[in-house]
Amino acid sequence: MYTFLLGLAVLLAGGYLYGKFCERVFGPDHRKTPAYAMADGVNYVPMKKWKNSLIELLNIAGTGPVLGPIQGILFGPIAFVLIPIGCVLGGAVHDYFSGMMSLRHGGEQMPGLMKRFMGRGVYQIYNVFVCLLMFLVGVVFIYTPGDMLAGSILGFSTSFVDANTGAMASWESLIPLLAIYLIILLYYLVATVFPIDTIIGRIYPIFGAILLLSAVGIFVGLFVGGGITTLSEVWGPWPEWVNEGVIGTSFGCGWANLIPMFFITVACGIVSGFHSTQACIIARSVNSEFEGRNTFYMMMILEGFIAMIWAAAAMIVYTNGAAEAGVTGATAVVGIVSRSFLGPVGGVVAILGVVVLAITSGDTALRSLRLMLADYFHIDQVKTAKRVGLSLVIFIPVAAVLIYSKMDPNGFNVLWRYFSFANETCAVFAFALISVYLYSKRKPWIMTIIPGMFYMFVCSSYLLNAKIGFNLDWLPAYVVAGVLTVAYAALILRAGARRRARLDSGELDPKQFDTPGAWDGVEEDVPKEA
Repeated sequence: MYTFLLGLAVLLAGGYLYGKFCERVFGPDHRKTPAYAMADGVNYVPMKKWKNSLIELLNIAGTGPVLGPIQGILFGPIAFVLIPIGCVLGGAVHDYFSGMMSLRHGGEQMPGLMKRFMGRGVYQIYNVFVCLLMFLVGVVFIYTPGDMLAGSILGFSTSFVDANTGAMASWESLIPLLAIYLIILLYYLVATVFPIDTIIGRIYPIFGAILLLSAVGIFVGLFVGGGITTLSEVWGPWPEWVNEGVIGTSFGCGWANLIPMFFITVACGIVSGFHSTQACIIARSVNSEFEGRNTFYMMMILEGFIAMIWAAAAMIVYTNGAAEAGVTGATAVVGIVSRSFLGPVGGVVAILGVVVLAITSGDTALRSLRLMLADYFHIDQVKTAKRVGLSLVIFIPVAAVLIYSKMDPNGFNVLWRYFSFANETCAVFAFALISVYLYSKRKPWIMTIIPGMFYMFVCSSYLLNAKIGFNLDWLPAYVVAGVLTVAYAALILRAGARRRARLDSGELDPKQFDTPGAWDGVEEDVPKEA
């Protein structure tokens, strides 16, 4: 219990203090933001401060801060330490600087920022990873909310294939599930094509109410039911089910391979490359640079709070027998937690809250993918016909991969592994970008290069060991990952030094990268809130 409470204190107090420090390092000012200087009524649209923050939270908080911590707590109560520290020093820093750099540079998407600061070569490599990530997020976040709605709430079958016999289920039995998938897909299409304030800006407050109600309900349930007193301490003893590999996980738990497996498993609850792409969307709707700390940094802290809640709740249900009962699948644990803490009706609301998390990340992931492809191929997105056409090019293969993954009993596990790796790899690129930016401006780049190096080691050691990668033993995987991490840091410092030299020599004009029209009016003309 005390480890959990101390972790919450670190998350909230550390987030407040370090967020202020990050804001001071970046240095927001009163220039016009892209929402005003580049307003187009579609993607560049001013929205209220609270609405921008809520949309950012819903965009970044997919099923990651729920399913990740549910599996991450299998490593033991060390999760209550690593989640808050990682959020404060890594995830929230990543989200804040990504959003603020986009805000300062015309609302550019991450590929555009990569090309601007890291060069065309890095930009081309990053584009592959980030487009793959957006695509996989779209698939995963149709798969998981669809299955939770069909299975946990409506009681329909969610299996295309029998895991034991390999027999295909009848198409008649799958009609309800396919109908749910289609409804989610159609919503994604509408949310992707229409202006951001038409669909997302109007419906997200409702989604946000469901999310916050479910999270607060479970948090209160930790205390009301007395379950919080059963939480183990990091100094021991740890629960017996740690290291037993429950809920169908394919990795060692406890201290075994904590790095990289814990950080790949929890992913979005600590650091997520996906978040940077979402911050760049909201950067086009923010009214003032001074809103950035709350919109970008503190929303990641709030996501960390959600991750801590679900990690604690999962530990309680494991301790109460779910592990011994052989419960398999993190989505099944969502249902157990929800009904255990909130009862039948409240449990449905909590499950809906998790569904909301997935849907509100999936729609903006596909929106981001559309914008990135449009920028790359120079496809105008003001006209509705072109937005619809490009969206269909994306959505047809999304549907195909979804059905293909459902045809394999192990399809989702493979899908999730590729998603997690692509997600953290994009974060490695984002940390490199931010570090070069800070280095070139003689600002404390050490605050982003350290988490970047850490996640470079996590991603490379995971890929070198994983069956979907090079399948090496852990020792050589760690050695090679260490070498790659040193090379990563050296390349960042080299790129930062070159950019600083070009700025010092006058070859680059710092103001040429500002938002167009940012200084066309006096500062007093910039609204504090739309």
